[in-house]
Amino acid sequence: MADTASIPKTESEFLATLGFEITEATGTALTGYIDLNERHFTPWGVVHGGVYATIVETAGSIAGSLAVADRGQFAVGLNNSTDFLRASTGCRARVVAEPIIQGRTQQLWLVEITDEGTGKDLARGQLRLQNVALPKQD
Repeated sequence: MADTASIPKTESEFLATLGFEITEATGTALTGYIDLNERHFTPWGVVHGGVYATIVETAGSIAGSLAVADRGQFAVGLNNSTDFLRASTGCRARVVAEPIIQGRTQQLWLVEITDEGTGKDLARGQLRLQNVALPKQD
């Protein structure tokens, strides 16, 4: 279960439209799924690579932020390197994010996106994050 106290309460319209559902989130792991379908397609009828890059950025940033929340920080993306491994015409995709390294100022996360039906990898990405102070609240 996600630590809802540390995840922002408002979700952007962009992320709501994406349809990525988080099933568990901690500072050391995140799991979830997305039902990929025609609203995620390129004009050629396959899932757009930007969907996968967005999932990598979102999963890593949320989990990375949970890792540093107790220090009054959150994690922002510095570099997203996502490899698109297999074309998909739609499926339920499982998302798993795990840290490779979590340092004082930066983190590196691995995010894997797999077709739940076939077990085949669709995409995989590494996300480098910077730990920064949370904005001051008025």
